[in-house]
Amino acid sequence: MADVDTHKRRANTNQLAAALTRGPVEVLDFFLPLWAGSQLGASAAEVGALIALETLVSLLVRPVAGALADRFDRARLAAAGAVLYGLSFVGYAATPGIGLAYGAAVLGGVGGALFWVALRARVGEGLADDDGAFSKLFAAEGGGTWIAFVAALALVSKIDYRGVFWLGAAACAVAVVVMLVPSPSVESPALERELETGPRLRQLGRRMRPMLGLVVITAMAEAGVALLLLMHLQRGHGLELGQIAAVFLPGFIVYSMLPDFLHGVVRKFGRTTVLSVAMLCSALFAAGLSLAPNPWVIAGMWVLSATAFAAAIPVEQAIVAEAAGVSLGRGMGIYESATLLGATVGTVTAGLLYSSGHGWQLACLGAAGLLLLSAVFARPAVRKVGVREYPAAPETRSKKP
Repeated sequence: MADVDTHKRRANTNQLAAALTRGPVEVLDFFLPLWAGSQLGASAAEVGALIALETLVSLLVRPVAGALADRFDRARLAAAGAVLYGLSFVGYAATPGIGLAYGAAVLGGVGGALFWVALRARVGEGLADDDGAFSKLFAAEGGGTWIAFVAALALVSKIDYRGVFWLGAAACAVAVVVMLVPSPSVESPALERELETGPRLRQLGRRMRPMLGLVVITAMAEAGVALLLLMHLQRGHGLELGQIAAVFLPGFIVYSMLPDFLHGVVRKFGRTTVLSVAMLCSALFAAGLSLAPNPWVIAGMWVLSATAFAAAIPVEQAIVAEAAGVSLGRGMGIYESATLLGATVGTVTAGLLYSSGHGWQLACLGAAGLLLLSAVFARPAVRKVGVREYPAAPETRSKKP
């Protein structure tokens, strides 16, 4: 039986690395369009191409990262991804123009694929000893995000955008060190033999297709709603950078504080019930956003929406990890690809809808419709994948010798 302290140390390592990396990346996503336009003189088309390039590279590399995560040490692979993430930040901080920024975007795309696929596969190893492993990871990412936002907004006026990017590179360097600290192995000695007979990428994709459809819809709605909020606060209410971040911040704090509590709700009521209710609540909140009269109400609706996503997303990750079995790397590669695909489609669609005549209301109602659809199909999707309805309690969980 694997040592409990070993599992706890590995879990703490995973969570710390996730927090160190997620926060700067979220800040970069928030600052990049503003910085590229104002300081590099990039046109709207160039900014769009810069963001799209990183997304495309990451989407293409994630299945490869999944295969690598099933063949090589996942901690070292995640560390390699954090190195590339850090070099990407260095590229943005040092580039004199938009040309080199494209190279930084490529590095960020590859680094993100390697880091998140390997890290989530490594977290999936611990599900047998902690069924709330993905909830804790989600909370760590949320904590890293709001801490990074507070630091960035407090410092950007003093050290400029480039200084914030240098700090992001430093955080990634610390994440590399964290992931490379030696820890005892908890994998079965027979893991390599199991991988030889484990499901391949295409087989996994077919098995998890219903769940992946749900993941895509969730990512579309979450990313679409977030972009809608950003654009509406900036254009509809005329808020500045710090004011916009203040509206988002309570939702990020929810991400860091509630996932573990919400996992207790999953243990009590089951995965499909929590998924369905969370999606239904998110749909109601998205529809309510279309009627929100001011930023205060929008901030409150975003907190409620963030609560629902904090319940749903770790459940989806745990289901994918269980369905992947020994092929955790491939499973998480597919999951990450589905998430990124959904987020890309969601942001593009939200932008197009917002630009139309009654864009805010129409886009919010569109997101609500997507979430309502996912609420209806959550139960049959999980059942078709064939995982258990209730996470196994620690005292009843079987251990491998």
